[in-house]
Amino acid sequence: MSDSYKATIGIECHVQLNTATKLFAAVGNDARDAEPNTLISHICFGMPGALPVLNKKVVDYAARIAFAFHTEPQEYSYFERKHYFYPDSPAGYQITQLEKPIISGGEVRFLVDGSPTVVKLDRVQIEGDAGKNTHPAGSDVSLVDLNRAGTPLFEIVSQPDIDSPAAAKAYARELYLLVRYAGVSDADLYHGNMRFDVNVSVSKTDELGIRTETKNLNSFKSVEKAAEYEIARQIKMLEAGESIVQETRGWDDAKQVTVSQRGKEHAHDYRYFPDPDLPPVVLTREEIDAAKTSLPTMPGEWRERLSGLGLDASSIETLLEAELDCDVSFLRLVTSKLEDEEAAKQLVNLLVNIEIPLRRDETTEVRVLDEVAWTSFYEQMLSMLRDNKLSSTNAKALIMSAMTKDGLPENVEAYAQAQGLVQLSDSSELEAIVAEVLRNNPKAAAEVRAGEMKVVGFLVGQVMQASQGKANPQMVQQLIRDTLQS
Repeated sequence: MSDSYKATIGIECHVQLNTATKLFAAVGNDARDAEPNTLISHICFGMPGALPVLNKKVVDYAARIAFAFHTEPQEYSYFERKHYFYPDSPAGYQITQLEKPIISGGEVRFLVDGSPTVVKLDRVQIEGDAGKNTHPAGSDVSLVDLNRAGTPLFEIVSQPDIDSPAAAKAYARELYLLVRYAGVSDADLYHGNMRFDVNVSVSKTDELGIRTETKNLNSFKSVEKAAEYEIARQIKMLEAGESIVQETRGWDDAKQVTVSQRGKEHAHDYRYFPDPDLPPVVLTREEIDAAKTSLPTMPGEWRERLSGLGLDASSIETLLEAELDCDVSFLRLVTSKLEDEEAAKQLVNLLVNIEIPLRRDETTEVRVLDEVAWTSFYEQMLSMLRDNKLSSTNAKALIMSAMTKDGLPENVEAYAQAQGLVQLSDSSELEAIVAEVLRNNPKAAAEVRAGEMKVVGFLVGQVMQASQGKANPQMVQQLIRDTLQS
């Protein structure tokens, strides 16, 4: 990006809520594997006289997620109709919130390349989703599936506080973590349960430039790449003396470019007015306090708890993501060891570098684990590592065997012994092996006596080979030094 231009990015994020039923209709809300037009009712079709009934769970979710954004839900909010004509919205309008959304303000706190960053929110509003249009290949018809019509959404609208594609990607990822940890959405990016609209403008002054909106991005990488492309495209146009057109654009993932779709509408084009069929949403102080209490430990709090261990940021983020997709709690296990900083760091190293990659390897089948047995397994492993009975290499072999082949043993040391993984740390036994290696390698031994310490590594390797890899390498090295320098 040219140094003379400043990029400004705002993101609108649509999150599908994981309620059992839709926003205003008592029909199923999970359309991922459903046949077209099977999760519908007269309300989804916008039939004359159809009266919507608000799903209370959605309001509960909104009240809870407000605290994840470091604010409170509004005590008074109401719904409006946003009018537009499109085949996937047979009512001719979308029920949403504009003037009085259930969450006004708030902020998202996250890290960009290790630096704390804050993006202010304009609002979070409840709205119903539209249906889905499909265009069969080789056909001159379009098909409408209304299974998603009326699916409950949060639209999370940021202020234009994002100043780089990297920050846009990090912000989108943090939203994903927040809604997952809050338990309000599955945030299934593949099935469009979480979608991002990225607004980009560039300017040489503090006055915002004309923006474009790239819609329906469903990955963090596409958010970053679309922002990168739009910034470069707009700068190139301005440098060529052309004007930026306020418009809606789409993202071509194969070509990594944005493409023009239509002119961008303004709010007055939608003829908003309060929905006459829905009463206002009024929350009591007791309901707001209960929502705050229901919020579980969020990513920011976990980061604070783990930061005292001296872990690198990438390890913490790996734990945060893995927590969402596994049948055991990595964070609960690690934080149970926080008083023993060395053990906690050792545990994180095992989880981040061995078990989590093992679970993410699609070619490897990891057994479903009982969390009590899994916790005991790691506690025994840490004890063996502390007592020098297990090397880091053998710890990896032990985890891989237990997680994929044999299942978690009750007695980890006995299991490791049977696998030939227990490290030899008996000093008398090691002294005999070291003495034999030194007798068989007199030239190397003489070089060490003469002060050539580089050769110690060779001798350690010979001892490891003689012990079939069971010797404790730290003890072996010390024994060699003590023997030859005494």
